[in-house]
Amino acid sequence: MPPQDQRGPGRGTTRGGCLEVGVGPPPRLHAGRRTTAVPLPTVARVSDKNLGNALRHRRFLLGRWPWRAFAYVLGTPLLVIVAAVPVGALSAPVMATFSPGMSGSSRAALFVVGLVVLFLGLPWVARPLARVERRRLRLVDPDTRDRPSPRGYRDPATWLEVGYTALLVTVGTVVYGGAFLLAGLPLVFLSAPLVLEMTNGPIALGFTPIVTVEDALGYAAIGLVLLPFVPYAAGLLAAGHAAVARSLLLGDLELVEVTRSRARLVDSFDAERRRIERDLHDGAQEKLVSLTLRLGMARLDVPEDSPAHRNVVAAHEQAKQLMADLRELVRGIHPKVLADRGLVAALEDLAGRSPVPVAVTADVRRLPSHLESTAYFVVAEALTNVARHSGADSATVTAAERDGSLVVEVADDGRGGAVPGGGLAGLADRVAVVDGRMALSSPVGGPTLLRVELPCHRSE
Repeated sequence: MPPQDQRGPGRGTTRGGCLEVGVGPPPRLHAGRRTTAVPLPTVARVSDKNLGNALRHRRFLLGRWPWRAFAYVLGTPLLVIVAAVPVGALSAPVMATFSPGMSGSSRAALFVVGLVVLFLGLPWVARPLARVERRRLRLVDPDTRDRPSPRGYRDPATWLEVGYTALLVTVGTVVYGGAFLLAGLPLVFLSAPLVLEMTNGPIALGFTPIVTVEDALGYAAIGLVLLPFVPYAAGLLAAGHAAVARSLLLGDLELVEVTRSRARLVDSFDAERRRIERDLHDGAQEKLVSLTLRLGMARLDVPEDSPAHRNVVAAHEQAKQLMADLRELVRGIHPKVLADRGLVAALEDLAGRSPVPVAVTADVRRLPSHLESTAYFVVAEALTNVARHSGADSATVTAAERDGSLVVEVADDGRGGAVPGGGLAGLADRVAVVDGRMALSSPVGGPTLLRVELPCHRSE
C-alpha cells in the first residue's frame, strides 16, 4: 500500500517536483478526471558549493557565506595561540643558542639538541592541529572530505602538516594581524562621533586630529562606505587560507582515492581470475579428462574395421586437443606456476613455451601478488608480440630489483618499428595502476626494448 499523505486540509501535495493545488485531502486519480500541476517556484540562491564560488556571486552579502567566512577567520587566532604555546616550548632550546654569554661548544651542543627536540616533537603538535583544521575547512567548503592521519615520521604527509603548522604560527600571525587592523578601520571610523562625545576632547585617527563632530561624521561616512567590503575581505582571507590548508593537509586526496579504487579493482579482477581458473581446473578440466579417458577406452573396444571407429578416433583426438586448449586457457587466466613458485619460475615457463628462443635472466624474491601478476602479463604480452610481429630470431627477458623497483626488460633482435597501442596500451594502463612506468624503444630495423619499472618496498 502506498504511503498516505498525513497533512491537513487546505495544503497542496508535492508529486514529481510539482505542486498539486487543491483543498482537502489529495484528490484520487480516476478515469476522465485531471489534476492541475503547478511547477514549484524557484528561489534564487547563492551557490552552496564553496566560498570561492560564492565570492563571485553578486548576492554574496545576502547569503550564509559571510558568516561562515567570519567564523573561519575569527577561529584562526585561537588556533594560532593554541599551537604557538607548544611550538614555542619546543623551539626554546634553539632560541637559547642566540643568547650571549655561551661558549661555542655549548652553543653547538644545545643547538643540535634543540633541533632533535624540534624534529621529534613538532609532528605531535602538528597532527592534532591538522586534524582540527581539516574539519574547519568544511566551513568554507562543505564538500571537503577528511583523510586519515599520517602514519609516522616516514610519511611525507607528516612533514606537510609540520610545514603548515610552522606557516600558521609565523606567517599566519603576521597576515591575520594586518587583516584585523585593516578590517577594524571601518568600525573605528564609524565609532568616531561616539568616541568624540564620550571623551569630550580631540581624538586622533592616523595623523589627523578630530576636534569637531562634523569632522567625525565625515569619518563615519567613510566607515559606512567601507563596511560592506569587510565581509568580502574576510571571504578572500578565508578562501586563501583554505587553499593553502587544502594543498598541504589534503594534497591530492582525490587522486589518491582514484588510485586506491583502481588498485582495488585490479585486486578484485585478480581474485575473480583466480576463481575462474580454479573452477575451470577443478570442474570443466576434470570432466574433460574423464571424457577423454572414456573415449580412449571406447576407441580400444570398437573394432578398427567398423564404421564407428573413425568417429570415435576423431572424437578422441578432438577431446585431447580441447583439453590442451583448455589447459592453455587456464594457464593464461592465472598461471599456477606463478602462484606456487613465483615470478622467476613463471618467466622461465613463458620462455620455454615461446616459439622464439628466449634467454631469461632473473633474480627476484617473492613479491606481492599484484606486482608478480603485472610483471608476468607484461612479459607474456611482449613475447606474444615478438613471436607474431617482430620476425626476431631470439629474445631476452631480464628481471631484477633496483633502487626499490622491480625492473623488467624484454628485448628482441627483430625488425622493430613497434608503436604504442593495442595490447601495449592495455599493458601501460595495467602498469599505471600500480604506479609503475613503461618505456618502449623500437626504431625501424630494430632492436626493440620494452622496459617496465614497478615500485616495490622491502616491507611488502
